[in-house]
Amino acid sequence: MSASSFIAVDIHDPVAMRHAGADALSLALMDARNRTLQRLAVFDEAGMGFAPAELDPPAWLAGQAARFQELWIGRNPQRGRGEACDPQVVRLASIDPMLDWWLDPAAATRLQRWQGSAPASEAIRAYLAATLDDTLELLDKADRGDAGLYFFRLALLHEDRLGEALAVLAQTVGVAAPSPEQRWPELPVRVRRDGLWFGAQKVQLGSVPGGLVPDNEKWAHEQAVAEFEIDAQPVSWSQYAEFVADGGYDDPAWWSVDGWQWVDATGRRAPRHVEQLAGGVLLHRQGRLQRVPGAQPAVHLSWYEADAWCRWAGRRLPSEAEWSAAVAQAGPRGFVWGEVFEWVAGSARAYPGHSDGPARLDALPGMAGWRVQRGASFLTVPRQRHPAARRFLPATHDAGFCGFRSCAI
Repeated sequence: MSASSFIAVDIHDPVAMRHAGADALSLALMDARNRTLQRLAVFDEAGMGFAPAELDPPAWLAGQAARFQELWIGRNPQRGRGEACDPQVVRLASIDPMLDWWLDPAAATRLQRWQGSAPASEAIRAYLAATLDDTLELLDKADRGDAGLYFFRLALLHEDRLGEALAVLAQTVGVAAPSPEQRWPELPVRVRRDGLWFGAQKVQLGSVPGGLVPDNEKWAHEQAVAEFEIDAQPVSWSQYAEFVADGGYDDPAWWSVDGWQWVDATGRRAPRHVEQLAGGVLLHRQGRLQRVPGAQPAVHLSWYEADAWCRWAGRRLPSEAEWSAAVAQAGPRGFVWGEVFEWVAGSARAYPGHSDGPARLDALPGMAGWRVQRGASFLTVPRQRHPAARRFLPATHDAGFCGFRSCAI
């Protein structure tokens, strides 16, 4: 393989990377690991290798990338079978049994992750380096079909998500980026556009077989939607501020029963990390209090807050089918997505024909109260900005870079 063939590989294409061969996967896995280490360094350089006890340590989050690769690739004798792998197959020995135990979500409790069993940062970094070396060596020998590359593609998806999870943790605990190149990109300030109208149609949801298909996108199917009108952009800070100024957090009329119970239990009077909305938005971001343009999308909003704003505004959240139709058709008409994850209407559900893969990376939640987010955020790596991507989260989730848009009733 010539050097020029490596240069030509686009590891940032969200569609192509689901079908990526070994060469592109090798480059992308190294890129993802470098990002993981850079995000972990934000905590180290800030002198904060910990987080509040109700959260997972940053080293534990970063270490999940290494453990996933070792568990499903390095130690998995059935890795070449892809989705047909027996998830209960007896694994080979770990290169670091103590770390394997500490990083196992089903073994060490969150309290134990904070106690004397927590490894040093150097141990985590050594584990990250060793597992990546093993992964790349096995990738070089892997069968080039979908089954042979399945776990390598899945490991890339998993680590890219962990990189964003580390950024969310940094925002949650108020850790500042130590250098300009590690700071988050600024969202563009866009001119607001009118809503976009769509006629009744059939929309394809989910993904067709071939390459890597995340579990919660299985499988492609059609769904009919009536005509609808949808915002061209997510709801902005200035729009959300009107709801707050109108006493939105004080009036149960705008909230679902569960939503109002959440407001009452948390004492919430503004979105998470917001210091001020009246007279301009002041947001705690990257460890600093910053003024944010009112035209930017509102973030750190729970599903309950998105739903309440829609009720107050006389609108509603879009369905997954409506959101998908707009993404597929309305880019040239000014439909903007990918700056914040977006809540949609309805509860978390499996598509027809759904089946969990052996790693159960996107399994349907086993409890009520979970909702669906579509799209991506400004910190999602380009190769994961796939129009079919979806994720399940509790309706209370507001730590992530999530917002919403609305539809006419």
